[in-house]
Amino acid sequence: MRILVLGAGVVGTTTAFYLQRAGHEVVVIDRQNEPGMETSFANGGQIAAAHADPWASPATPWKALKWIGQKEAPLLFHYMRYDPALWSWCLKFLSNCTQKKTEVNTERTLRIALHSRECLKNIRKKISLDYDHREEGILHFYRSEKEFELAVKAAETMRKYGLDRKVLSPSDCVKTEKNLAGIESDLVGGIYSANDESGDAHRFTQQLGAYCRQQAVEFATNHDIQSLIIEDGKVKGVKTDKGDIYGDGVVICLGSFSAPFLKPYGLKLPIYPAKGYSITLPLTKPDNAPTVSLTDDEFKLVFSRLGDRLRVAGTAELGGYSTDVNQIRSRFILKKTLEIFPDCGDPMGVDYWAGLRPKTPDSVPIIGKTPIDSLYLNTGHGTLGWTMSCGSAQVIADIISKKTPEIDLSGLSLDRF
Repeated sequence: MRILVLGAGVVGTTTAFYLQRAGHEVVVIDRQNEPGMETSFANGGQIAAAHADPWASPATPWKALKWIGQKEAPLLFHYMRYDPALWSWCLKFLSNCTQKKTEVNTERTLRIALHSRECLKNIRKKISLDYDHREEGILHFYRSEKEFELAVKAAETMRKYGLDRKVLSPSDCVKTEKNLAGIESDLVGGIYSANDESGDAHRFTQQLGAYCRQQAVEFATNHDIQSLIIEDGKVKGVKTDKGDIYGDGVVICLGSFSAPFLKPYGLKLPIYPAKGYSITLPLTKPDNAPTVSLTDDEFKLVFSRLGDRLRVAGTAELGGYSTDVNQIRSRFILKKTLEIFPDCGDPMGVDYWAGLRPKTPDSVPIIGKTPIDSLYLNTGHGTLGWTMSCGSAQVIADIISKKTPEIDLSGLSLDRF
């Protein structure tokens, strides 16, 4: 079949890869001039099954109330703006903030994340890719006894569903990553996920896209996607500013823009953009920078070593589709980075970035068929698009190819809402 993939981020490009391997003719359509230029451009760099704990949990509403009015808060709601989509999303989010639903959503996310981690390893066995990837695991470190206790309980749940996580003392944290020595006295503990990874999602997406082109996948870049072409209840293609493109099926991989794009067709996707920030710091003293990928729980920051650069990302802002960089929030990330790793890099050479992460209320992506014939979804991956991209792409390729997927798909489709 001829399948159109809408969106050339890491999710869309991996989807094209698996569809081509399944024997389909594939066309990827994107408004940018090359793959990986939006949300995949400068994310936190972690392939982190350890981040499977959903945003929606019993503790989150109380934390959000505490953060109101704080411009540097890890989670910032623009609650005063008129935004029915945000209000609707928040109500669904609150309904997921129970202990029972938190565990259900953790299992669903882990199901995809663990499968995806293995898929990524298999891709590397087949293709030579250079994207500054590291396999030293991911270490979460904690300064609050209360948060550490909650994290240890969450780690127990994750172990139950197949993720190996090891609880560490402060001294063990420093043994794992020596450059945490400067804050050892502030630490109460850490949790280490040895099999998680890190790497540059942008470079991965571009290199995989180049490989896909060699395998005859077409990339229709610089195409603004305008609407679907539907005839007799079946999707036949898409309209773009460069003309109509036809196919036997369409996969939506448009991230945060999936919801407004599909709204005219009666499909209500509870996806809302969560703007995230990152800095990329050129390293002048690499020995002072971490080599193990890290997560600072107190400030919700992630650190990934990408060759001679340090990528630091975090915070979330719910307030529409703007990607404008808030200097207060960006400089806060730089400040906290240099407090932990002083003199590691050149602050004058830092690159600031913001991108929109497509969040569902339960932090689980939406994968599968839609009520419209030949229209499929692979979207809503939130902060874990890089983590879950390969696995969700492999799954949707199986669905389209009418093969039995390698993992259970219950609770992953749109009908759960």
